[in-house]
Amino acid sequence: MLINFFFNDIFIKIANRKRLRVKIMEIFDSGETPLQSLTYVFCTDNYLLSINREFLNHDSFTDIVTFSLAEQSDPIIGEVYISVQRIKDNASIFGVSINEELHRLMFHGALHLCGYKDKTPSDKIKMTLAEEHWLKSYFL
Repeated sequence: MLINFFFNDIFIKIANRKRLRVKIMEIFDSGETPLQSLTYVFCTDNYLLSINREFLNHDSFTDIVTFSLAEQSDPIIGEVYISVQRIKDNASIFGVSINEELHRLMFHGALHLCGYKDKTPSDKIKMTLAEEHWLKSYFL
């Protein structure tokens, strides 16, 4: 399995990439979700807006878009697009560090690929609890 990081016209520092890859694999292992490959693409607001418009028919800025490219019964091949500008803005809004918000979104994308949803209030609660769990286990 491969976990890659790609920067599309914008950069954000990701420290301890080996340790991060191990933690992301733990997310998939805990959900018994086989992973073949996962690519994180860090991009600008405008790039993510174009993806949001083209593939999801949403005409709004967002912090993350997650795609599963595998057939339903096959191991996950995932792409997670994250706006670096939203990371910075969200960190300020939520009163957390940029590093914490970066990891929250990365774990959020992995959780989506493991089947977590966030459209209903109860789904949002489950997603938030899972994000908090993985953040605590990573940073403590």
